[in-house]
Amino acid sequence: MNRMLMAAMALGMATGARAADANWPQFRGPGGQGHATAAIPLAGSTLPTPTFKVPVPGKGWSSPVISNGLIFLTSAIPSEDKKQLALTVLAYHLDGCKEAWRTPVFQQDMTSAPKIHGKNSHASPTPIIDGDKVFVHFGHMGTAALDTAGKLLWKTPGLYAKPVHGNGGSPALVDGKLVFSCDATDMQEVVALDTSTGKVAWRTRRDASPGKPFSFCTPLAVEDGGKKVMVCPGSDIVQGLEASTGREIWRLKYTGYSVIPRPVTGDGLVFLSTSYDKASLLAVRLGGSGDITPSHLAWKLDKNAPHTPSPLLTGEALYVVSDAGVMSRLDPKTGAPAWQERLAGHYSASPVLATGGQILLASEEGDITVVRDAAKFEKVATAKLGERSLASPALAGKVMIIRGEEHLFRFDAPSIGR
Repeated sequence: MNRMLMAAMALGMATGARAADANWPQFRGPGGQGHATAAIPLAGSTLPTPTFKVPVPGKGWSSPVISNGLIFLTSAIPSEDKKQLALTVLAYHLDGCKEAWRTPVFQQDMTSAPKIHGKNSHASPTPIIDGDKVFVHFGHMGTAALDTAGKLLWKTPGLYAKPVHGNGGSPALVDGKLVFSCDATDMQEVVALDTSTGKVAWRTRRDASPGKPFSFCTPLAVEDGGKKVMVCPGSDIVQGLEASTGREIWRLKYTGYSVIPRPVTGDGLVFLSTSYDKASLLAVRLGGSGDITPSHLAWKLDKNAPHTPSPLLTGEALYVVSDAGVMSRLDPKTGAPAWQERLAGHYSASPVLATGGQILLASEEGDITVVRDAAKFEKVATAKLGERSLASPALAGKVMIIRGEEHLFRFDAPSIGR
């Protein structure tokens, strides 16, 4: 057996092992809080050349998810006459990044489609994987389940009709239910669908009467008072809903709308942003019931809070990056900043904590920055993606996947001697 063949076999075996180990099943990874069990593939103080860079049809800002050796994402693919959009699920082989299959789920008539924000797309919610099922959500257009071979299992039409700025919030998976927010002008509810059938399991009204009712937040499941609770921010309110029934356990009021960041939790606290008009970062104590506004707000931070990127909680610190690119390290107990530094670009994607105490950030302009999870600001690496990017990166096994405006990028750590 010649050396070239042996090297090719070794590379294939290594790549296959990476595919088998890679698992990034939902928005912000396995726990939904941006924590990876993998290292960022670096080449000194920058990223290596992408192992693969493949074009993605249509347009979408859903973040990539990874499972069973496949990468999944959604896209809105226009018809030849530009009058229809096929809201489509795409799967790519992790090894080689070649397209495995594509399945159109909904058809959107562009002559009557609601207008969307310039930073949004018609395919922004991130898919979620559970075993051999892929769940996708397209806001007011509807929700669907497919198997990992691309076969459509069920689809449920959208439950509201009047979104503002398009769709955005991703679903959360808990105990056989797919939970998502419906915050539009004609409906403000949190809804759970049965993952086996797509039928509504429960729905809970916001009952908040905000002046601007639209929001795009992804719920987060937490343990609260011995119960599994869905933390569901929306316009002017965050609710804690019992995951099994949708019963409201607690609510906290604030002023804010177009809420986008997904909450994070730790040490009995939940951290969330109120988004627009002026973003505030709130720390809410768990364990309450009823209206906990006067009793369970632990602290509030008004400076450099994010409108769009989700917070990141590590072992000893809470990190936020504002849309304008100011990154802050905060004390989770008090909100006091240890440092604040300006990064290159503007931000919509959420940060990722990798092994080795490194934090990955990707700007809208395609600036990649890696900083140290440390008491003093330390920039580890920088790189340029080469195109616009609003999707949050996926980091799993030994690979990093980033979705740009036109391409899907895979990065691997460079091999010694190559």
